[in-house]
Amino acid sequence: MHIVYPVVVSALLFSIGVYGVLARRNTILVLMSVELMLNAVNLNLIAFDVWLGDRLHGGQVLTLFVIVIAAAELGLGLAIVLAVFRNRRTVDLDSLRDLAEPGPDCDAAGPDRGVAGPAPAPGPRRGTGQEGAAT
Repeated sequence: MHIVYPVVVSALLFSIGVYGVLARRNTILVLMSVELMLNAVNLNLIAFDVWLGDRLHGGQVLTLFVIVIAAAELGLGLAIVLAVFRNRRTVDLDSLRDLAEPGPDCDAAGPDRGVAGPAPAPGPRRGTGQEGAAT
């Protein structure tokens, strides 16, 4: 068997997976692309194991290990996606960039949103009834 054919197929699968991770915005499709990349690596492991004629079949054993780990990773990833969907009603990665809820101390624009200027001075807040109160 020529080693070139499985290596080329593996490289194509891995490239498609990288494109899916970089171009897709749906979380489930990104997880599927990661699994495609892992399967491309598995194909490479099997091809080189057969090509080298390893008696211990280390490539095949490692492939089984990678499949088990990938199944656990996919289950955990889908559980996280389901929890985020129940909370946010979306699995779009662009809308999930900021996972933290804005708290009372956090400005809605925030320092990472391009708002420049000095920080507000400490003191009583407006609208709390403490504007004129002596401390």
